[in-house]
Amino acid sequence: MKLEAHAERLLLAAPFAISRGRKTEAAVVVVTLDDGRHRGRGECVPYARYGETVEGVLEAITRIGHELAADLAPHDLLGRLPPGAARNALDCALWDLRAKQAGRRVHELLGLPAPAPVTTAVTISLDTPERMGEAARAAAMRPLLKVKLGTADDRERIAAVRAAAPEARLIVDANEGWHSGNLTAHIEACERAGVELIEQPLPADDDEALCDVYTQVALCADESVHGLASLDRLEGKYSAINVKLDKTGGLTEALALVEAAQARGLAIFVGCMVASSLAIAPALLLAHAARWVDLDGPLWLEADRAEGLVYDAESRVHPASPALWG
Repeated sequence: MKLEAHAERLLLAAPFAISRGRKTEAAVVVVTLDDGRHRGRGECVPYARYGETVEGVLEAITRIGHELAADLAPHDLLGRLPPGAARNALDCALWDLRAKQAGRRVHELLGLPAPAPVTTAVTISLDTPERMGEAARAAAMRPLLKVKLGTADDRERIAAVRAAAPEARLIVDANEGWHSGNLTAHIEACERAGVELIEQPLPADDDEALCDVYTQVALCADESVHGLASLDRLEGKYSAINVKLDKTGGLTEALALVEAAQARGLAIFVGCMVASSLAIAPALLLAHAARWVDLDGPLWLEADRAEGLVYDAESRVHPASPALWG
């Protein structure tokens, strides 16, 4: 088995801002596995919030390269690498390779429903209330908008987006940017705007205050949940979880996490980082289990991969072709 891994910097069509910062490019790592006849690919996004760097992810992938035998299965990676970006790229590349070796699709190998077109959220990047209102007005025909928040004056932002897109369903993401002092006011503003879900309102290591919150809005763990080991600490705080392949370390653990979370009564939100269609395609296999889907990462790129996913005018993302992945 030959392994090749390299970094790419994908320019964004517009700046992307959340409470932790602003970026104009997406740094990704692409892995290719070659058995001499078939090639499998995977893509990941190293994330500084979790202590990851491009260099560190490349090193971790290269270090395990000598262990990759021709008969290595994705489950074999679970004990070799922790959840995170490096394992994600390898896991997805292995599934792609196994599908090509078998002449079948990944969903068939896993016994999953065939992926179908699914409505994805379209993200409104963090900005002034006025500019976020303008962005929401331009996207008002979209059925589902995801609003990036995480500042002290988010009530004005929520109101501006709702006024500009009165018919759209809304979900919001605070990216750990609120605190116990302003939590209630922000939740009340979300309730008035008819928001369906609030993603990670408090820092992951300071979310105990959510145990005392009562709201009809779904509270969704993002930074507070990674793989299966994260589930126990969510009880009493959240009613949903955001499953991202870069957090779980690939499709293999993501599927196990979805099953375990549903057994606990947690709703599923499938999310992504800003990345190319190669990173998003495997996540589409989770969409059948999700109440909310946020897989618009490639829409932020100046240019996606040539064989990239198709996003239609109704915000539906269509399943990947075998030339892309799986």
